[in-house]
Amino acid sequence: MDFNPGLMVSATHNPLGFLYGDDVFGPVVENRKLDDIRKSLLESNCKGPQIVYSIAMNVGKTKDRTAIEDRNLLYGAVTYAIGKLGKEPIRSQGHIHAISKSCGCSTPEVYEIWSGEACIYMQESAKDNPGRCFAVFAVAGDVIIVPPGFAHCTISSNPHKQLTFGAWCVKDYGFDYSDVREHKGVAWFPTLDSNDEIEWIRNESYDESKLIIKHPRKYEEFLIESGVPIYTQFENDPDKFLFVSNPNLVEKLWNNFIP
Repeated sequence: MDFNPGLMVSATHNPLGFLYGDDVFGPVVENRKLDDIRKSLLESNCKGPQIVYSIAMNVGKTKDRTAIEDRNLLYGAVTYAIGKLGKEPIRSQGHIHAISKSCGCSTPEVYEIWSGEACIYMQESAKDNPGRCFAVFAVAGDVIIVPPGFAHCTISSNPHKQLTFGAWCVKDYGFDYSDVREHKGVAWFPTLDSNDEIEWIRNESYDESKLIIKHPRKYEEFLIESGVPIYTQFENDPDKFLFVSNPNLVEKLWNNFIP
């Protein structure tokens, strides 16, 4: 991979999945198929890879298992197929993190890109008025934080490269798809032009909104270290990501959050 995630995990291409080192635990992957996400795509009848992406939730070093569980955290890894979904790039369908029973609120997610090129799309709400909408373009080594309550999806912004990334999330995670599906997707559809560059089409199921296109910033208020794998940062300070499993610890930091 283009960026060392700090633990022995590597993505496979055919079939999509992961290989784990001897000191690493990880599950058999869950596959998301094209038929699973059609209703959230611009063209629901499009052609594309039948397995769009593969997810390995609950990955880590064996020595860290207890420390991760004690903090109600979970580390996940995801790898995407190469190709396109009709006019769109390979992407997830979009969801909001459901209310976690452990903390009583929606929770954030901390992404780290390992290989390929990504766009993390997020919007404040999946109701008729989506609020602020962001498209954050990232490359290997970049970190992006999705705040609590935002609807979001992950997009492979280069159809010729396999996107792979890791993320910290709450252990009792859940996904709420209802409002996104009711609006037939997120508020802005990514499409690929003749040069395979992303162009955006507004989803008219929502009120008008402005799309803010940007690159990741430094998250100094969360003490995130640039260039250091977020897994390694957990090893060095196991309490660093407690804000993921309990976002109320940093409640003020979510006000007018900019990714």
